[in-house]
Amino acid sequence: MDQKTTGIVTYLTLIGWIVALVTQKEKTEYTRFHIRQMLGIMLTFIAIVIVGSILGAIIGNFLGMRFLFKLLNLLPIVLWIIGLVGALNGEMKPVPVLGEKYQEWFKSM
Repeated sequence: MDQKTTGIVTYLTLIGWIVALVTQKEKTEYTRFHIRQMLGIMLTFIAIVIVGSILGAIIGNFLGMRFLFKLLNLLPIVLWIIGLVGALNGEMKPVPVLGEKYQEWFKSM
């Protein structure tokens, strides 16, 4: 796979991310960038689900907190779409909000 295809495959679920991670012949900065972005998006989604579940069990629906966490569940989806569009366009543009942090946190990948 060329690097643009690998960047796109990275955003195709967890399996696509693993395939992109394992099959990259040469570790170009482009593919490493998109692998780090998708890893960050997946971990953000997991964190939101866990925190939302715990707080939902403790607080219940106090002041519409469940609605807030359902709304927060949309954040990773929006970030995923933005990352995928960037990969389709061949860009190395970080996703909004946490994209720069993903690059910093996962720079060893």
